[in-house]
Amino acid sequence: MFTDLTGQQLEDYRSAQVDPEDFDAFWQQTLEDARQHPLALELTPIEHPLRTLEVYDLRFSGYGGDRIAAWLRLPAEVSGPLPTIVEFVGYGGGRGLAVDSLFWASCGFAHLQMDTRGQGASWSVGVTPDTGAAGPRVPGMMTAGIEHPERYYYRRLITDAVRCLEAAREVAAIDAERIAAYGISQGGGLSLAASILSAIPRVLVAHVPFLCDFPRAIGITDADPYREIGRFLATHRDMATAALHTLSYFDGVNFARRGGAPAYFSAALMDEICPPSTVFGAYHAYGGPKQIHVWDYNGHEGGETFDALRMADVLSSVL
Repeated sequence: MFTDLTGQQLEDYRSAQVDPEDFDAFWQQTLEDARQHPLALELTPIEHPLRTLEVYDLRFSGYGGDRIAAWLRLPAEVSGPLPTIVEFVGYGGGRGLAVDSLFWASCGFAHLQMDTRGQGASWSVGVTPDTGAAGPRVPGMMTAGIEHPERYYYRRLITDAVRCLEAAREVAAIDAERIAAYGISQGGGLSLAASILSAIPRVLVAHVPFLCDFPRAIGITDADPYREIGRFLATHRDMATAALHTLSYFDGVNFARRGGAPAYFSAALMDEICPPSTVFGAYHAYGGPKQIHVWDYNGHEGGETFDALRMADVLSSVL
């Protein structure tokens, strides 16, 4: 069934999220600190049975200089530099195996897929630990360090995503002027945030993005991962104001207001995990050229392969 607003209600909806006064200064200082650590890019070829692709284990320095893993997949025997999809992964997942996620490289793009620190155990393999310290939290990542923006888990992960885009520009096989940021769910939220903070991608894609419009999301869905925040505040009753303040630094709505590159969003009207109004909250706030595709009869899976095929045409044209 429909889980949220529909039709004209979505067109009219605007998020109530507000910017912290020091939002830009917070992220500027965060990234300046991260850039004190050299990217120290490492590329290692991987043995695999594929005949049409080359795969490399890529490592770079993310937040705090922590070493972050990624896969770089390239069409075999194709001279670069290539247009590139930098992909961020959904909640609970990691970069997977070297032979997973072959679509983009098979379409002729370089495909750089970042691992997700501290995740990669729910539905795909991850190898990157999260070294950040955090106090009490509900199982999952949503409340790790939520008591303060400086300690919040997504400060580290969003910084990793920015550094991943910066690392992409250093790879010889990648055309630094033809990079797209791409993601689904959590990956869509990371694509949005990292694109704005880095200004590197020529285009960004955020399918059914997570991490958007926190004030509305945590009040209208009982589905995880947003529900993790509600569980935390049900016991830490005195921390609601601090938690909501922290979340405002990581909300896709506040990043979207600073957007400039062409952006492609999607939403699904039967999505309980990322309700469509939360996606539209970020979409309407987005400051650059934008389009949104709505899947009327889908849940959080959204368009799946239909979205990939649609965006392959778009990105082939744009990049």
